[in-house]
Amino acid sequence: MSAQPVTTGKSVAKPASMLGDLGPRLLSGLVMVALSLAALQAGGFMFVAFWLVAAVAVHWEWQRMTGGPHEQIRMAGGGAVIALVAGLAALGSRDAAVVMLLGGVLATLLFVSSPTRMWNAAGILYAGSLVLAVVVLRMSIFNGYEAILWLFAIVWGTDIMAYFGGRLIGGPKLWPRVSPSKTWAGFLVGITSGSLLGLVALWAMSAPLSIGPVLLLGLATGAIAQGGDLFESSMKRRYGCKDSSRLIPGHGGVMDRLDGFIAAAVFAAILGGLRAGVVAPGNGLFVW
Repeated sequence: MSAQPVTTGKSVAKPASMLGDLGPRLLSGLVMVALSLAALQAGGFMFVAFWLVAAVAVHWEWQRMTGGPHEQIRMAGGGAVIALVAGLAALGSRDAAVVMLLGGVLATLLFVSSPTRMWNAAGILYAGSLVLAVVVLRMSIFNGYEAILWLFAIVWGTDIMAYFGGRLIGGPKLWPRVSPSKTWAGFLVGITSGSLLGLVALWAMSAPLSIGPVLLLGLATGAIAQGGDLFESSMKRRYGCKDSSRLIPGHGGVMDRLDGFIAAAVFAAILGGLRAGVVAPGNGLFVW
């Protein structure tokens, strides 16, 4: 007779725990969105500082995940390189920032004598590319603000709608070995929604744009963001990690939240720079 209350108690406790995790997750998500938009609006030093902190956190998580000797030295050295990259990019010395970033990667390859050195070095490139890309885009003499806002709209829209599209439609899995929950339906719904939301964001800002090419570019950028998500999932599977860290309540680590954005931002910075030069990559994205 005493067993029944125990069983009932357990069945009630599990949903309560799930619901208890929903509050911190929602709150953390809202705080991250608010901080990202505030940094974008502030621009200048505040914008660079915000993304420098994010990039250093990504590098810290990457080095902890990949392991190897001299962890503290790798974290400190890589963090210093990323800070210099951010500073040089903010001062307009973009070529020097690229050289500094590649120098940090090369130094890690040369001085870390372990089987993990390739992955350790890749962490500097991964995290440094984030801050370099967003600073170059934000400092674009045309459409810098709009470029970052457009990226936010695409990545956030793609992530959210891919989740709901996958849950509501289901169907074949996108890459079950790496991410068992992602479906082709969710992928297509996500990138379409993200591209349209990006277009709406540009319209709201009255940014000059070529609608057809920007819509197609939004689809490509959303797809690359999803690729970034899959890449980080494969990394975590490789190293047996559920989350990159526990820095963000309910969300895991900074890498877990920025994986798609990193890929999308680097792609946008490179494409915009190739089309309109590194001083005006925003125009290269929107004016065709």
